[in-house]
Amino acid sequence: MLTRSQVSSPLLAQQLSGGGGSGSKDDQNKGSLSYRLKVAGKLFDLISGVSDVEHPLCQDCAEELTIKLEKKLSEVRKEKESYAAYLAGLESAEKEAENQVTDADIALLKEKEQNALNVLKELEKEKVSLAEELLAVEAEMKELEEAELSYWQDVNSLQSELNSYYNERDSVNLSFQHASTQLEKLKKTNVYNDTFRIWHDGPFGTINGFRMGRLPQQPVEWSEINAAMGQALLLLDTLANKLNFTFKTYRLVPMGSFSRIEKIEGDKAVYELYGSGDLKGMLFWNRRFDNALVAFLNCLQQLGDQAEQQDSKFRLPYRINKDKIGDTSIRLQFNQDEAWTKALKYALINIKWILAFCCMKLNSRSSNATPSV
Repeated sequence: MLTRSQVSSPLLAQQLSGGGGSGSKDDQNKGSLSYRLKVAGKLFDLISGVSDVEHPLCQDCAEELTIKLEKKLSEVRKEKESYAAYLAGLESAEKEAENQVTDADIALLKEKEQNALNVLKELEKEKVSLAEELLAVEAEMKELEEAELSYWQDVNSLQSELNSYYNERDSVNLSFQHASTQLEKLKKTNVYNDTFRIWHDGPFGTINGFRMGRLPQQPVEWSEINAAMGQALLLLDTLANKLNFTFKTYRLVPMGSFSRIEKIEGDKAVYELYGSGDLKGMLFWNRRFDNALVAFLNCLQQLGDQAEQQDSKFRLPYRINKDKIGDTSIRLQFNQDEAWTKALKYALINIKWILAFCCMKLNSRSSNATPSV
């Protein structure tokens, strides 16, 4: 088959018609038989190029081709009719569906629409309620956040106070441990030994460094002897107070280098426990001084007896009998300096033993009074 452009082509028209209006020699040749055959061959080649059928066709082939084309045309028409019938069926079904909608359906649809509108209103009301609830929850959340902030501030403040308390507690514990250690040291410390240090210096007994007694080859000043006598009397009075003991017949009056002993029973008198190097009145003064020494020795014996009553195992190293201690008289008058110095030394030794006994009793009381931890 030829296309419209090929059919309407001026050149093809001229070739088929046998030329134009010119009378030239070329135009006359175009009208010859050979030229026409040549043109027909080109035409057949052109037709064969645009069709599946080879040209030129014979009469039988053309008829057979015509039959095939008519058969194909018939099939296409049937297909067209089938599509048209299906389209008509669809249009008819759509019209029938539109015609089947009744008033009841419309009423039902309106009812559903109204129900949907009611549900929408309820949802809108619920939305408003939820919005208000959301605002309330947000306000409550804000209050909770403020309360939480206040809580953590209180926690931090409490933690700070707790840390301060722990630091103070640790400091108090350290102070307590230090005080306990110092207390143990003090318990083991003999205050009386430190206050009244009794020792010896060759043949002399000493108390706090003051010598008691005198020797011809080693004279001692009366001021030193009197100071030693005052210290010994003060220690004897202190030990009696610690043991809750009251002397009989005598009362001690420690006054340093001018101490004395008062006789409070019988013939009351006052005996000075200090001497003097003045030769005037020496005899009278030495007698009063000797009476003071004997009274001092008597008080020492009373305190020793009290200690022996409290502890049956306690015994003084030097026994006392009236004016003698260890078979040596403590009187100064009509006595040798060596014997008098030895008697004073024995007296200091006995006082030291009573001092040790008193310290032992005090330590025992403190340990019993200390509560167990």
